[in-house]
Amino acid sequence: MDFPSSSGGASSNQFNPDAFKNQLQTQLAQAYAEEFLETLRTKCFDKCITKPGSSLSGSESSCVSRCMDRYVEATGIISKALFSATQH
Repeated sequence: MDFPSSSGGASSNQFNPDAFKNQLQTQLAQAYAEEFLETLRTKCFDKCITKPGSSLSGSESSCVSRCMDRYVEATGIISKALFSATQH
């Protein structure tokens, strides 16, 4: 991991905590998004695709769509509850 400098150039060796924090937040958000999508794919695939083939049947497609919607909705509810609990 590169540590950003305060000037943004390669010639400065000064540590910039704000730039480092921003870079870390960006990397954590990306890792979270990748994990979220992978979990979504595996859970919905395992639940909905009973006979893998070259294409999805109509019922499989509907199931995947509903599964993804419910998973996203549940994650949003959990996130709201966690963030509202930390605000109190």
